[in-house]
Amino acid sequence: MTAASPERIGPNSEVVRDWLAEYVYETMRTEQLEQIVDRLDSAIIARVPELADRDMRRDLAASTRAHARVMLSGITSDTFEYALPEEAHTFARTIARRGFELRMLLRTYHVGMEAVLDYMTDTIDQRPAPQEIERAVMLRLFERATKWVSLSVELLTDTYMEERERVLRAALNRRTETVRALLAGDELDLDQASARLGYRLGQRHIAFVLWTDERESGSGDDEIAGLLERVATRVAAELGTARVLTVASGSSGMWAWAGLDDLPSADAARIEQEPGALERVAAGLVESPVRIAFGVPAGQVAGFRQSHREAVAARQVAERGPATTARVIGYREVEIAYLAGADDAAMRGLIGRELRTLSGSDPNAARLRATLHAYLKSHRSPEATAKLLGVHKNTVRYRIQRIEELLGHPIEQRSLPLEVALACVAAYGVDALP
Repeated sequence: MTAASPERIGPNSEVVRDWLAEYVYETMRTEQLEQIVDRLDSAIIARVPELADRDMRRDLAASTRAHARVMLSGITSDTFEYALPEEAHTFARTIARRGFELRMLLRTYHVGMEAVLDYMTDTIDQRPAPQEIERAVMLRLFERATKWVSLSVELLTDTYMEERERVLRAALNRRTETVRALLAGDELDLDQASARLGYRLGQRHIAFVLWTDERESGSGDDEIAGLLERVATRVAAELGTARVLTVASGSSGMWAWAGLDDLPSADAARIEQEPGALERVAAGLVESPVRIAFGVPAGQVAGFRQSHREAVAARQVAERGPATTARVIGYREVEIAYLAGADDAAMRGLIGRELRTLSGSDPNAARLRATLHAYLKSHRSPEATAKLLGVHKNTVRYRIQRIEELLGHPIEQRSLPLEVALACVAAYGVDALP
């Protein structure tokens, strides 16, 4: 192989196909493929920051992953007969639905091609081969990538335009653009905006976001959107209001607001002040694959924005947490974990420093952490803690004594940082342990 002349090794030569076949075999493994998808998407988002939104990034990742599988499966073939994956069309439709211009789609593919070639250059550098083979491989990859991007842009431009026209004809577009302007803090005539939305902005709101764990096999965009819409309507009805505003945020996500001014004062007070009230109301209405995150009720346009930001933050905590996390989550319950988790390294440092040996992953450490967390939430009452955990109060007293021995100081001495550390572990699971 090393003795072959450069003239005999071209992009379509057998030795190049063999090199690529070996590369494809290694790369198609799920873990390796996901690393590539993450690298490419991160490069794209760095240049197209609008895609950093969680729902946009989710659709981008699905498209990138599908593109990679199709390209890899046919890269050793001498013919160029690729079928554009449905996930790519879904991503183009999401860009249209969110009100972005066509140039964002075109820029995404332009930047994506640069990221692919950069990645392949690194890959070839890490897999030493004679220079003439490296050159032939890069020529073949550049040729295929150029054709693939050209085909994608041509077909997806049609997909985007069809979806954009459909959305522009519908009231949904006016509603989406109005919501985006409100969330961006643009100055709007509130009476006109309320009329356009069919939802009164000068009231108290509770914002919530809905999404699915993963795309159900065989479920189209319209089916998922319909499912989320139905759940949002049921949640609003259970809260006691028919005033609900919904806007799709992606192919598998939705933003929602419910108006609270028409509720009896006692019901409104319960929802706004009673810990966990929102979660209990919605828990019986949410089944797999739907999940919901609530903000805190707030009034007027400022509250419309603030409650939404909190709902989005609660979702971030839910998605970082373990798979067993409840399907309904409220910002109030995870606010401390969200704020502390903004700096991951600092959070882990806090947990390790405050919990000491209680930060272990063994069952005994987990049991003592749960006891301490319940004890702090129960205002240091052994009786209330025992009731919460379903154990005898003497068991709680014994565990508290053991906890203080392991901490090396009385609980009261560091109760606040201990509670913060425990809230982070409760929200993010064992992955938060140092």
